[in-house]
Amino acid sequence: MPLIPYEPFRRLEHMKRELDHFFSNDFPSLTFRDEFKPIFQTPRADVYETEKEVVARCDLPGIENKEDVRIEVDTHSLTISGKISRTREVKEEKFMTQERHEGSFHRTIPLPASVSSEGVKATYKNGVLEVRMPKTGDEQKRKIDIEFH
Repeated sequence: MPLIPYEPFRRLEHMKRELDHFFSNDFPSLTFRDEFKPIFQTPRADVYETEKEVVARCDLPGIENKEDVRIEVDTHSLTISGKISRTREVKEEKFMTQERHEGSFHRTIPLPASVSSEGVKATYKNGVLEVRMPKTGDEQKRKIDIEFH
């Protein structure tokens, strides 16, 4: 028989004291200013392949000029980088929250097949960048014979 009777809420008292202590101090502001903005943003992408090409579709909302995006294609990777700038209609000190990304972005995506840098086509529509890269015929799958001893 235990000497101390079981009290199911004893552990919760400790948590309550910690939370009271946390909220009684000067609570940090939850608004994000320039010092908290991400410097590096990676765009989300879908990559798939067809018989003749590899296709990458990337979400890049807010691009206003084609000079703001740079695309580089290697045999096994696609690199997309650039800058998103927003025009300020409201003075910065009036913002309560600012969640839309502004600044540089960079992403290197490994590709599922070898591609040629010639014949690459890129289109940007409704905030989505689509890059179509033709496959090279260099890497064809072949069956490997196994030697059994």
